[in-house]
Amino acid sequence: MSATEAETQVVTAPKKAKKLKPARKQVKPGDVEKKEAPQTGKEYNIWYNKWAGGDREDSYSNKTKSQTRCNIKRDAGLTRANTTGVKYCCLFFARGCCPYGWECEYLHMLPDASTALPDTSKDCFARDKFADYRDDMGGVGSFQRQNRTLYIGRIKETGTGPETEEVVRRHFKEWGEIEKIRVLQYRSVAFVTYVSELNAQFAKESMACQSLDNDEILNVRWATEDPNPTSKVAEKRRLEEIGREAIQSRMDPRIVDAMRAMRALEDGVELGPEEEMPEEDEREAKRPRLIEDAHAEVSPSPPPLPETQQKSGILSADALEGMKYFAEIRRKNGLGSAAPPPPKTVVAPPPLPGGLGLGDYASDDED
Repeated sequence: MSATEAETQVVTAPKKAKKLKPARKQVKPGDVEKKEAPQTGKEYNIWYNKWAGGDREDSYSNKTKSQTRCNIKRDAGLTRANTTGVKYCCLFFARGCCPYGWECEYLHMLPDASTALPDTSKDCFARDKFADYRDDMGGVGSFQRQNRTLYIGRIKETGTGPETEEVVRRHFKEWGEIEKIRVLQYRSVAFVTYVSELNAQFAKESMACQSLDNDEILNVRWATEDPNPTSKVAEKRRLEEIGREAIQSRMDPRIVDAMRAMRALEDGVELGPEEEMPEEDEREAKRPRLIEDAHAEVSPSPPPLPETQQKSGILSADALEGMKYFAEIRRKNGLGSAAPPPPKTVVAPPPLPGGLGLGDYASDDED
C-alpha cells in the first residue's frame, strides 16, 4: 500500500448509540379542548362510550379530527417509568397530548416487542382486555386472540392502489415494523399488519381520527379474523413457534440435552459432535462406567449372544445380560445360595369303587 493510499484511507469508528433525552411536554395544560359527546339518547353506554338510542358512533357527522398527534422522533424520551421499571406506555403520549413529559409515570416511547409485559391480559397501555370484541371492533380488544392487523377506513383515494399503499405505509410505519399492507381499491379501506401486536395497539390509538394526505378522518378498528385458510395455517404455525421458543428459553439446558439424547436413543440415531453432552454430564456419566469396570474385573461378563438371538425374543440382549449380571452378584453375596423349594407333586385320585375305569371303558369293536 502506497503512502497516498494510506492517507486517503479513512477508519470509520462504530457509531455510538444515541442517549435518550428527557421526554418533552407535548401540550400545556388547557391547550386541548375537551369535547363531550352530544346527548342523543336517554342512557349512556359505557361499553361503547356513546348514548344509547342515538346516532351510530361510526357516523361520519359525529367524528371530529383529533387536535393532537404524536411525533416519535420529537416526543420520545426518558420518564420516571425508566427508573421505576414500569413497562407500560402512556396512552396520552400515543395520542400526542401528554402534559407531564419527563414527569410522567409511564413510558414515552414505542413498546419493545422483545420485552414481555407483566400481565398478558392487559394491552401496552395497562388497560384490561375483554373476552370478546365489540360489535364495531373498537375498544381495547380481546385476550383470546393475538390480533396484529388494523382496519383503516375512510381513506380518500386520489390515485391507484400502489399509490394509496405507499401513503398508508408512510404514515403507519412510524409506529413499528409492518409485515404487510393490503388495500381494497375503490372501497377506501386498507388493512395494516404489524410484526408485533404491541405496535398494532400503539398505532390504533395514535392514528384514531387522524388524517393521511387528504385531510380525511380515519376510522381505525381491529380487523376481523382472516378467512383465508392459508393465512390461518401460517398464523397457527407462527404462534406454535413462539410458544416453543418461550418454553425452551425457560427450561434448563441440561434437561433439553437429556431429552434430546433420550429421543436419539429411541430413534437409534447417533448424536453428532455438536450435540455432545456438557462437561458436567460427562463427569456424571463416568461414575457408572468406573463401577462397571470394577465389577468386570471381579466377574467376567457373559459372552455376547449371536445376532440372530439378539433380534429374537421378547427381551433384548442388553436386558438378558443385565439379568445375568445381577444374578451373579446375588450368588456372590449369598443371597442366591438357598436352594429353591422342590416342586409340588400332583397325586392322581384313586378310581371310584364300582365304577368304570379307563381300562374297562372300551368299544364293541374290540370283542
